[in-house]
Amino acid sequence: MAEDRTGQTVVMFVSARTDMDEAGYQAAGAAMEALAAQQPGYRGVDSTRGADGVGITLSYWADEASAIAWRKHPEHAAIREAGRGRWYNWYMLHVAEIGRSYSWERS
Repeated sequence: MAEDRTGQTVVMFVSARTDMDEAGYQAAGAAMEALAAQQPGYRGVDSTRGADGVGITLSYWADEASAIAWRKHPEHAAIREAGRGRWYNWYMLHVAEIGRSYSWERS
């Protein structure tokens, strides 16, 4: 079950994939997820992608400063440029503070 994320900063990355370099995309994604998890303030990630190539990734951070530090990380910046060149047709990024958070699970 998901934890309460009230007060955390969420970075919402909405994107449409190209059909180029699937292996490279998967390797880069795994590397970025592992690297993000090592960063101060990292709180987790949720991600999904539809058959049409449109995906949503939510990364959670303790505060906006942690999210900005991740954006500025040199390895993340390099992968972001590779994504623009190969893996994405487009993307949108939104950043917000979570004002309320709860979850439900079938017993």
